Amino acid sequence: MMVMELRNFDLNLLLAFEALAETGSVSKAAARLGIGQPALSAALARLRRLTGDRLFERGGGRMEPTARAAALAPGIAAALAQLRTTLAAEVAFDAASASRTFTLASTDYTSALILPPLLAWLQDHAPRVDLRIASYNKQDVPELVARGDVDLAIGVFEPPPPDAVRTPLWNERFVGVAREGHPILRSLTPESFAAANHALVSVRKDARGRIDQELEALGLRRRIALVLPHMLALVPALAASDLIATLPARVAARFRQQGVEVFELPIATRPWQVEMLWRPSARMDQAGRWLRGAVIAAGKTIDAAD
Repeated sequence: MMVMELRNFDLNLLLAFEALAETGSVSKAAARLGIGQPALSAALARLRRLTGDRLFERGGGRMEPTARAAALAPGIAAALAQLRTTLAAEVAFDAASASRTFTLASTDYTSALILPPLLAWLQDHAPRVDLRIASYNKQDVPELVARGDVDLAIGVFEPPPPDAVRTPLWNERFVGVAREGHPILRSLTPESFAAANHALVSVRKDARGRIDQELEALGLRRRIALVLPHMLALVPALAASDLIATLPARVAARFRQQGVEVFELPIATRPWQVEMLWRPSARMDQAGRWLRGAVIAAGKTIDAAD
């Protein structure tokens, strides 16, 4: 195997590698770095000479990493992330005057709860700070956080991703939701609950969750008749049908007076925590530290609302 001398590399080569690995395109990588395609191609050629490997090959409409590139990518990403964090830590963050955009990975449920107090906090303390909310699949969270694509992620992460710091934000539990006058509300048992047609909010393909595990422990199984990726369409669907749903209690309470009723589940379910995930390398980043403090403060107001 070719031995690579660190002195032969410059930072721009590593940035070019990172951009190609993440975009899979010479044109997109060049645009991200603010350079022309010829310059990016020249950087790739130099990387190939230094590593003795093609690194990226065209396939399926994009530049696919070779086995060598796939092996190098995590270490290069971690090194660049640490360098960015180290440089950012040297810059003082004045929230009152800073113009900064933060990206948070959050579902519509967690966004509905965290954004009102968080935006109120920003309005009072950081009027020029902007937010970008990114949706996510849970399996993508470790990579999003590790690469720095998001400043932090908010949600329920079980099992927790490795190499991420977890900070509890608020407690939550499940309740049931059905249309007003639904027959199930007159005689609610574990059996009648399982026999009903259920709606589930999930972006996962398996369309299963904690409720299914609790029912299976009782020898019961429910039929999931409708799967939605977002909660916005759920309430009209419930109000117009005999579907029922199981939702976090804090968001279900907001649906009252919209043609649905909230009821306690006839099966035992464990309460759970919504958490914030962030990468350890961001520990000394003053801007990131300020953001995490703002999110924690907003989370405390959610728990205090009980």
